[in-house]
Amino acid sequence: MIDMDMVLLGAIRRGSEEALGKVIDKYNAYVCTVIRNAVGNKLSHEDIEETSEDVFLALWDHVDNIRKLKSWLAATARHKSMNKLRAIRDDLPLDDEIQFGSVEEIEDSIEDSLIAGDERAAVKAAILAMDAPDREIFLRHYYGSQTIAAIAAESGMTEAAIKHRLVRGREKLRLNLNKEVFGE
Repeated sequence: MIDMDMVLLGAIRRGSEEALGKVIDKYNAYVCTVIRNAVGNKLSHEDIEETSEDVFLALWDHVDNIRKLKSWLAATARHKSMNKLRAIRDDLPLDDEIQFGSVEEIEDSIEDSLIAGDERAAVKAAILAMDAPDREIFLRHYYGSQTIAAIAAESGMTEAAIKHRLVRGREKLRLNLNKEVFGE
């Protein structure tokens, strides 16, 4: 039996926009459902559509690395939806994050926001300091909610190798954060 997904992937690899359109027609509703399931009601309909478009753009850009189309689309949709959610959350103006109250409560809230921002910046810097393969695996698993099995399947690595890289990534993150925070 002919695997139509593999036929379509082959055509996309050869630059067929028509084949990409067929994949979009076939899987857009599925990708949007994966996104909705990943973020709940935290994204607008427009944000979900935009995220879905990002998934199919990534398909076009990374088609040579895809072995199982449907699982790749699901994993990428989860990853892109988490990125979109973080981007929206990071773009909130400060006054949307503060509950109005006394001046002291507002000052405390601002201080807490600044501390949280510093902590996020330190974590982000520590993650970006990781080697590329470890960083990608770390982000896909912890921020993209992708399973070890899915990462292994998409990367061609064993699950044991993925687990080892996650352990190593957590250790590097801990060391970099200790260096950043405590100067160790």
